[in-house]
Amino acid sequence: MELRLTPYTERTIEALKRSSPAQDEFYQAVAEVLQSLSPLLDSDPRYRKHRIIERIVEPERQVFFRVAWIDDNGDVQVNKGYRVQFSSALGPVKGGLRFHPSVNGGVIKFLGFEQIFKNALTGLPIGGGKGGANFDPKGKSDNEIMRFCQSFMTELYRHVGDAIDVPAGDIGVGTREIGYLFGQYKRLTGRFDGVITGKGWAWGGSLGRREATGYGCVYFAEEMLRARGESLEGKVCTVSGAGNVAIYTVEQLLKIGAKPITVSDSTGTVHHPAGIDLDTLKYVKEVRREGLEAYVRERTDARFIPLSDYPKGGHAVWHIPCDAAFPSATQNELTLVDAKALVANGCTCVAEGANMPSTPEAVAYFIASKIAYGPGKAANAGGVATSQLEMSQNASMQQWTFDEVIAKLRVIMRNIFETVSSTAEEYGQPGNLVFGANIAGFKKVADAMIDQGVV
Repeated sequence: MELRLTPYTERTIEALKRSSPAQDEFYQAVAEVLQSLSPLLDSDPRYRKHRIIERIVEPERQVFFRVAWIDDNGDVQVNKGYRVQFSSALGPVKGGLRFHPSVNGGVIKFLGFEQIFKNALTGLPIGGGKGGANFDPKGKSDNEIMRFCQSFMTELYRHVGDAIDVPAGDIGVGTREIGYLFGQYKRLTGRFDGVITGKGWAWGGSLGRREATGYGCVYFAEEMLRARGESLEGKVCTVSGAGNVAIYTVEQLLKIGAKPITVSDSTGTVHHPAGIDLDTLKYVKEVRREGLEAYVRERTDARFIPLSDYPKGGHAVWHIPCDAAFPSATQNELTLVDAKALVANGCTCVAEGANMPSTPEAVAYFIASKIAYGPGKAANAGGVATSQLEMSQNASMQQWTFDEVIAKLRVIMRNIFETVSSTAEEYGQPGNLVFGANIAGFKKVADAMIDQGVV
């Protein structure tokens, strides 16, 4: 069965392009979901009758705001902030905040749209949304970041709440930024509640949250390979990124006896054939907050590949032979050129730790090649799942142990794999986890929308 857009779904995307111009990442995310839905739409007329497609691609609300703050020189700086609340059909809106120069309305909407289905797949009572700002934390002092976060939350606080919308971290937003955001929320509202996740453990956070996306992605890859009678143990793995997701993907791969040999950032790629040294990576990225060239100064048996040496139309990470690949940096980082190189070099498993890191052409190539391919909305759902576990702990005024949280995470990731795998098989696409994830996530949200009426 060929996955394609029908005239009905094509009209939906054309309408989006007129109402939300110049948002290419958003159109890409919508098309990727809609092209999977033909069998469901054909078999159940309720979804057309209730105009679910037309409703689900439009956010419930969008908040755009100015963020003015003062830098260390006393100069006023201005950024743009966003919060897009896409769907509350299953529960309070849940999704991270991204601080990065690339942030714009289209990026936030693509992330928020993906979040609807990712959150639905967890089986937990959370809706989908996303937010952020075109602010770059790199090179900023702690005081500058604090002032920015305080100004950002001064605009955002009236739109969030523990039963309304619960933001979390994302690229550029770690425990430090979450602390400043939460502190300003308390100052403005006088409330200490679970309005934001990713908090420090001493003040309402959850053990295991920092590790959850990376660990969960590895767990998902293990489930994909187990279904094929294989494992990750002893496998050579390539990982992109050098932030929170990548670091804890590397950590979990090392724990299970795999050998991760790459990481990357905006300056280039590290290739360490002996295996990434986790202590060095954490020291360079989390303590010194430096680029990856500092890694090869500490580990001289590794090599650094600068951006100027990347293959044309591709990313150096994906041209290094491996058994399994974990794209964990950002959207559209893995192209068709890269996908062909991975498969040609013997890679049989790709699990996405980032959101939509593979281009549509790369995804189609992976599916056609019949490798084990885990799309981000399924493979990287561990982070948001553990955020909801933090919400549960906050609501009950409890704190669970690390082992308790990780045990729950393992079960959630196994259930996600089983759900998307069985759905793909049910609708005639066995092994196509992109198809299974889109159908299963959409169906759960759409059924809730129908039950709740035209809202």
